[in-house]
Amino acid sequence: MKRLLNTLFVTTQGAYLRQEGETVCVRVERETRLRVPVHTLGGIVCFGQVSCSPPLMRLCGERNVLVSFHSEHGRFLGRVHGPVSGNVLLRREQYRRADDLAASARIARAVVLAKVANCRTALMRAGRDHADTTDARALTAASAELSRIAGEVTAEAALDSLRGREGDAARVYFGVFDHLIVAQKESFRFHERSRRPPLDSINALLSFLYAMLAHDVASALESVGLDPAVGFLHRDRPGRPSLALDLMEELRPVLADRVALALVNLQQVKADGFRKTETGAVMMDDKTRKAVLVAWQKRKADEVRHPFLDEKMAFGLVPYAQALLLARHLRGDLDGYPAFFWK
Repeated sequence: MKRLLNTLFVTTQGAYLRQEGETVCVRVERETRLRVPVHTLGGIVCFGQVSCSPPLMRLCGERNVLVSFHSEHGRFLGRVHGPVSGNVLLRREQYRRADDLAASARIARAVVLAKVANCRTALMRAGRDHADTTDARALTAASAELSRIAGEVTAEAALDSLRGREGDAARVYFGVFDHLIVAQKESFRFHERSRRPPLDSINALLSFLYAMLAHDVASALESVGLDPAVGFLHRDRPGRPSLALDLMEELRPVLADRVALALVNLQQVKADGFRKTETGAVMMDDKTRKAVLVAWQKRKADEVRHPFLDEKMAFGLVPYAQALLLARHLRGDLDGYPAFFWK
């Protein structure tokens, strides 16, 4: 199984990454700040004005170290990776299923059903954890609506209709998301989901964490030989990791949203760590970004019992487990794709 805490995050603006033998060297203003042996890494994530030397990118490609580039507020820009691993027959089956709308719908149904169920679980947990500070009636009503949508998803066979149910669930969930924020309400009040760019602090936090999750899921898919760009729920679009977005749907409320809420409610991030640019986009400063990355890594180290495998594992390994299960389904070893249901 893939090692967990093996991602190098580079957030310092102006940093330059270069190769020194078998080591990744991070330099800032001509001063070496960090050296990391390349064999200990599974990925490098760069934010903003961070550059890499061509020899280092070649080394990372040869060692299967995924290098991804993001804007300062976390928007994915691109990635560099070596030759695709895995059985070509697996990828050909992935492409065949993606071209078959009925086959795509069967996998998409499992993903959407898990997303709806996990959103409902997140609301119910928040209601229990913060019974004195949340609107229990609103959360109960939203949970009931998500249960109704889950019933519709179970009976739905058309791909477009499944996308509609997924959108309905997202509206219900984000419609009460502000009730889950129980501290620093004035600074982190949630009105609606905004992206490209995020227009307030809580959306900036969510977008950044979703970018981290997308990196991990794409890396997991590539590690088992699947193509992150060819999905089932999300269709092909140049530059979009559609299959990574598919698997992310079931994990957003479990991983990214929980980290965002904990950071705000425990006051581990503050309003002064965010700034609004001239374009209206809200961005985190370096200190806040580092605090978020530390919390993200800690969350990935938490243990959970996988509902299908019935084994304990770190949360950070769940994307790799799901990628393996999807690959087994596509190979014919499993009758269906067992999505991740959080309990």
